[in-house]
Amino acid sequence: MNETNRATVEETIDATTDDGPMATVVTRPDDDGDHRVVLLYIDAPGLRPATREFMGRLAGHGYQVVTPDLHHRHGRLLHFEPADAANNPDARPTIMKWIASMTDDQIQHDAAAALNAAGVSSDERFATIGFCLGARAVYRSMQADPQRVVAGASWHPSFLVDDGDDSPHLTAASLANPLYLGIGEADEVQSIAMHQKFLDAVAPLDHVQVRTFADTDHGFSWPGYPTYNENAAETSWTITLDMFSAAFATRAT
Repeated sequence: MNETNRATVEETIDATTDDGPMATVVTRPDDDGDHRVVLLYIDAPGLRPATREFMGRLAGHGYQVVTPDLHHRHGRLLHFEPADAANNPDARPTIMKWIASMTDDQIQHDAAAALNAAGVSSDERFATIGFCLGARAVYRSMQADPQRVVAGASWHPSFLVDDGDDSPHLTAASLANPLYLGIGEADEVQSIAMHQKFLDAVAPLDHVQVRTFADTDHGFSWPGYPTYNENAAETSWTITLDMFSAAFATRAT
């Protein structure tokens, strides 16, 4: 399970963005030490209890985990739980509206604001992890600043290929640092076929690891959720932690 029993603390602070204040959740070990930073990008349902539990688990391994509330332009810490969404016909249209309103530039702006609010210096190296739409943000961060972003992990990714001139797959072959992609073979939201151009682009890169999981749907990360898959989640967890540890060791400041 690759676990520790390290005590952690969580706080919610406000970051300043061009579109007003943004809640940022920061979870870290409950001590006075210096901690490596992991920037976490949420998935479409928002920053919810499952996100916070995942942050606590990462923080238990000695990381300071910084998570911006990317939906802040619509309200503060908005999120949907699966049961809520199942019983609310407006849930999916609302979530899709949140997604459609986001741009890559906004997300990267929010990420920088969150790191600044958390006291992370502008030259401090960090790793990043994202889920669903957050996977695209992971890639954007890695491409924008390869000297600073030491590694990235993308679980059940979305939007790695599109019709735009700046689609991630068009520059993926130049990715400089380690990336992990975990994809369910039964993903009904973003199928492997939808990612194929990106996967083809990174196939020659030894520092990019792709794992696919049979009988696994989108959103496999979250225990207690309908699409949770323990094998996919725990395998991705172990790979991600090992990759982050090695990347920070290699790129030690």
